Amino acid sequence: MSFDRSLKIAPSILSADFANFGQEIEAVEAQGADWIHVDVMDGHFVPNLTFGPPLCKAIRKHIKTVMDVHLMIAPVDPYIEAFADAGADVLTAHLEAGPHIHRTLQAIRGAGCKAGLALNPGTPVEALDYLLDMVDLVCVMTVNPGFGGQKFIHSQIAKVEKLRTMIGDRPVHIEIDGGITPETAPLMRKAGADVLVAGSAVFKGGSVSDPAPYGANIRAIRTSCDTLV
Repeated sequence: MSFDRSLKIAPSILSADFANFGQEIEAVEAQGADWIHVDVMDGHFVPNLTFGPPLCKAIRKHIKTVMDVHLMIAPVDPYIEAFADAGADVLTAHLEAGPHIHRTLQAIRGAGCKAGLALNPGTPVEALDYLLDMVDLVCVMTVNPGFGGQKFIHSQIAKVEKLRTMIGDRPVHIEIDGGITPETAPLMRKAGADVLVAGSAVFKGGSVSDPAPYGANIRAIRTSCDTLV
């Protein structure tokens, strides 16, 4: 997984057909997805329950790109090894999920994954001051984590701009998760993001038997950002 700041679209399988994950992943990758985003929720740190390591392991063989696993769980550390063994390329933990996030990031890298760190909308970027050299990705939540299909929180644009300045020339991805559409994508791309997670905006209107809308939706997001290049 080499580093670059080109735009990457990461469809969230939270919006896919749960009965057809393997085929959905293959379809959305064939239609132009760059990464596959897996939202792991525990019903404790966030008010929803989704997937565990066995599901990640089961879908791993269908993913040809990057398996981007977002852990919205607390505690995190006891589960790092299981998700790494399930095949995660990127493993992202929330800064707010525990008191020893530096240790968590060390454990993620020690398990052989790229280390991601997610920030809730109310968490300032200054919380990263002593962590940036420990991370490969910062995920800025532009909705409150827990559910798909929420409205984009515009105050996070300034946060991303500040984050991009803080990162400087470090090889750290800026990922945006929440409310990404062709309207909001260019705002985040201009602010400095290079990975855009999109759920309903990618999967709406399509299916395994009719995947063409997935491609049209991905192209719409990508094209909306092309005018900034």
